[in-house]
Order: sequence, then structure tokens, then C-alpha cells
Amino acid sequence: MCICCDSSFNALFLFVFSPCRSLDGLEGFACLEELILDNNLLGNHVCFPLLPFLHTLTANKNQLTELDHFLDSLAASAPSLEYLSLLGNQACPNELVSTEKDEDDYQRYRYFVLNKLPNLKFLDTRKVTNKEREVAGSRGAFMRVVKPQENKVR
Repeated sequence: MCICCDSSFNALFLFVFSPCRSLDGLEGFACLEELILDNNLLGNHVCFPLLPFLHTLTANKNQLTELDHFLDSLAASAPSLEYLSLLGNQACPNELVSTEKDEDDYQRYRYFVLNKLPNLKFLDTRKVTNKEREVAGSRGAFMRVVKPQENKVR
């Protein structure tokens, strides 16, 4: 049985009482297999409940700018995750978000994500290759794409 939750364009506003935002209500769906969270203003510190059967997640066009916490939470909460899409977020460096980004930036992003989530079969729109897995395992942790901070002139 396939259980799917589509929350696109619902502007899920999350509790801000703690430093870690959560997707309250999802914990009641422990057998959830597919989750679509596109266009929901989700930020970097969203916390996922334990979703042991979740294999597909799309969180396109949200407000993700840093991936560390997001991916760590996802890795701990969704051990069966195989399909992930984060297109349209600032943390996913491609031409959809910024014309300043190129294919090398996007590839480094893929290595970083695959280092954190090694069981992925598809990331965004592309199948994960064996070469990507190999590079991600050895160097992916060091390939986080960081936006340089602007120097303020006084």
C-alpha cells in the first residue's frame, strides 16, 4: 500500500518555540512512503519525525539555504530514503536559483548530499552514478558549497 502526502503550496508554518522547527502531525504517519513538501517556506532547521518507510521526498522551492542540519535530520529520520529533490532552493546551486552557479557547483552539492545520504538512487532529476557514490564517500563531506560573506566597507 502506498501512502502519499502532498502538502504543496500550503505554506506550512512551523512552531518557532524551539530552535528546531518540526513538521508536527507527520509523526502520526509512520508508514508514509512519499512526501511532497514543495513551495512551503520550509527553512534550514526543519526536523523530521521518524519516517522509516519514506522513500521519496520532494522539498522543491522552499527556503533552504544551508543543508547540514536539514540533511542530518533527514538521514536520522528517513533511513529508507532513495529519491530526493531540492530544486529551486538556494542550497541547491543551479541555474534555476542563480545564474552565478555552474555545473561544478551543482556537482559539489550532489557529492555533499550523497555523503550525508548514501542510499539515494536519484537526486533532483538525475540518477546517482557509482562514480558519484565513490567520490561522495571519500571527499563529499568537504564539498559543501558555501556562499562567501560580503565584506562590509566602513
